[in-house]
Amino acid sequence: PAARGAMERAVVRCVPSEPKLSLRFVLPDGSARHMQRDQAEPLGRALARIATNAAKGRGKVAKKREKARAEGSPAGDAVAAAPAVRLFSRDGEAVAEEVPNGAAWQDGAVLQIGEAQYRVERNPPALTELQLPRSLLAGFPVCPKVSAEFAAPRHCLFRWYREQRPAAGGEAAAGADGPAWVEAAGAERVFTPCNALVGLRLKLRCTPGDGAQRYGLPREVESSGPVEAGPGACTFDSRHLYTKKVCGEGSIRAVSYNILADTYAQTEFSRTVLYPYCAPYALELDYRQNLLKKELAGYSADLICLQEVDKSVFVDSLTPALDAFGLEGLFRIKEKQHEGLATFYRRDKFSLLSQHDIPFSGALVSDPLHKELCDKLATYPLVQEKVLQRSSVLQVSVLQSTTDPSRKICVANTHLYWHPKGGNIRLIQVAVALSHIKHVACDLYPSIPIIFCGDFNSTPSSGTYSFINSGAIAEDHEDWVSNGEEEKCNMPLSHPFKLLSACGEPAYTNYVGGFHGCLDYIFIDRNTLEVEQVIPLPSHEEVTSHQALPSVSHPSDHIALICDLKWK
Repeated sequence: PAARGAMERAVVRCVPSEPKLSLRFVLPDGSARHMQRDQAEPLGRALARIATNAAKGRGKVAKKREKARAEGSPAGDAVAAAPAVRLFSRDGEAVAEEVPNGAAWQDGAVLQIGEAQYRVERNPPALTELQLPRSLLAGFPVCPKVSAEFAAPRHCLFRWYREQRPAAGGEAAAGADGPAWVEAAGAERVFTPCNALVGLRLKLRCTPGDGAQRYGLPREVESSGPVEAGPGACTFDSRHLYTKKVCGEGSIRAVSYNILADTYAQTEFSRTVLYPYCAPYALELDYRQNLLKKELAGYSADLICLQEVDKSVFVDSLTPALDAFGLEGLFRIKEKQHEGLATFYRRDKFSLLSQHDIPFSGALVSDPLHKELCDKLATYPLVQEKVLQRSSVLQVSVLQSTTDPSRKICVANTHLYWHPKGGNIRLIQVAVALSHIKHVACDLYPSIPIIFCGDFNSTPSSGTYSFINSGAIAEDHEDWVSNGEEEKCNMPLSHPFKLLSACGEPAYTNYVGGFHGCLDYIFIDRNTLEVEQVIPLPSHEEVTSHQALPSVSHPSDHIALICDLKWK
């Protein structure tokens, strides 16, 4: 038998939720075997099947030997006898043949096929997906998408390689197997290529690990294209000087940001009418994602509320990137849309207690919480119809501090109706939002602090802002007739919270060719939270350096709001 150290592996995958287990090993003749067996089947039947497989393999080898023999030599019998196949437990005892497969194939057991021995690895760490982003920019972090079973990305081993530079003769250095790879100075999950790598492709080798010193088989992935030159200075670089470190234990760094959905950025209308000043390549998703990942990672935030998040951007880009920087993500898609809301929280500061997301229109009609408002609205059928057609949603997550379980927080995130004349619709949406938040933060979790982030599509002079800020709106407020007399709906509204815009009222948070204004806010519970610092917005000079937003140095038409909050 083979020496114990150099034993071949027999990999068993066995999970309770599946009736079959799988078994992979390589026979002594070099042929790979992959078998599926019922977990409840007696071990003896599986071993007999392995013996038959091995005999077939031996038979083929014998036949090849026959052919190689000189003609005329006596014909040998090419049928090989089945080898003895047995399974031994970790302590060297033979496992009884009536033991079911699910119990028999334990980690560390030894499978013997004739003279060959295999170390059984049960549910070793395994990679199910390994991908690199399509676009790589020098100076911007490359975050692979890693999915694994019986492993966690943060316990995997990473090795980065770069293509070898072409020799002076112009021919790329390459062996018979393609390009030659040189180890790059990177053994972390996230790799930031330097300018010297422009024009070269990258390769990543990842070995899955489970944090308990078990490692599975490595996989490699090569980038589809070379590293390209980055844009140089970006609007967020100076902001990163304030956010180099994660803030202390009693503090929370919160970010709210409408990141401009690809769905809206790449239409003919957006290229020619909305953002004609923006270089077309800078509107492409891959380019903007590079900027966005660097921007968000550099804020070292504890909470990030995003709006206009494409589902694929959440799954394939933001989640892998922010996960590598210690953040866990939650996604809520809009009704009948391809984009929605995302909330990320720092996993070593917070754990998720519960989620309470709602679509505004559905909640208004079906939740008794909003019956009074719903009945009032029914007396204004034109407005009611408009409100019910909207796809806007509210994302609400209750988080608990990992260091002090008595500290819980209600984080709400929304994106209200966009139309300039839709002030009356936004008032109703925000009334539903605040009633729902009251239910969560007063009834379900009595008196927990709230942070309410979002793109409210409302300037500080609007009824919506005034309502959130003051706690009430009069029935004769001008926003009830924002879309003319025929769509007016006068009703007084109130809410019990004392809310404050943590970042104040900046001159603008949205800056496009035809408009600029303050539309985004982080509202906080002023009874329980206070503002420690507000990270300054980019200067007007930076915002307008390429006329307006988005631009080659800024990935969205909005600007992120960032503030450090403290429990009172």
